[in-house]
Amino acid sequence: MSNPSYKRVLLKLSGEVLMGEQQFGIDSEFVAELAKEVKAAKETGLEICLVIGGGNIFRGMAGAAKGMDRAQADYMGMLATVMNALAMQNALEQLGVETRVQSAVQMDQVCEPVIRRRAERHLEKGRVVIFAAGVGAPYFTTDSGAALRAAEMGCDALLKGTSVDGVYDSDPKTNPEAKRYQTVDYDTVLADNLKVMDASAVALCRDNSIPIVVFSIREKGNLAQVLAGEGTQTIVQKGA
Repeated sequence: MSNPSYKRVLLKLSGEVLMGEQQFGIDSEFVAELAKEVKAAKETGLEICLVIGGGNIFRGMAGAAKGMDRAQADYMGMLATVMNALAMQNALEQLGVETRVQSAVQMDQVCEPVIRRRAERHLEKGRVVIFAAGVGAPYFTTDSGAALRAAEMGCDALLKGTSVDGVYDSDPKTNPEAKRYQTVDYDTVLADNLKVMDASAVALCRDNSIPIVVFSIREKGNLAQVLAGEGTQTIVQKGA
């Protein structure tokens, strides 16, 4: 596979990844390992934005399913993503990587508000920018937040680091015969409901021609391999 010439990328991590081997919460040792991966990627000259989900602490849709008001539950989920962003910021800065957290829900004591031009300046100065609190409104997932920030920041790709090593035609956890795609187009993902990201996020990436690279972040060194155009991954892009 050829080396993709990315200059700026957005890395989307699910909140569950931060749990490590725990059942919930934040595994500081695993977060430190993730930070090392991000640092190594940055040292190749990449400009890196991050978006981290909040499912390891609180998931809005799960709260709504248990009878909570959906909007209230989603706001709680947004706050969970800020906690994860601060944990990742701490891990990166302990490695000497300058980092800024920008939140779509304003909380000046702990982070900056989302200001695109300020984020651009941070990236130009070699800082990692972590966008928290999704899009700042309920009924949207952090996948949508990641797609929005990737478009807003002019990223060359959206890298989705998950617990699976790509996109399959069915759930590989329940179907051992599931087939993994090497590449797949946006419309197939949407039509077949392949669960890469939510539909609004996929459509936003499609409309802005941002490829989505799905890979397993749990394998050590995998981020660097994917950025080099190697390793196991699925690229969602426009069809030939």
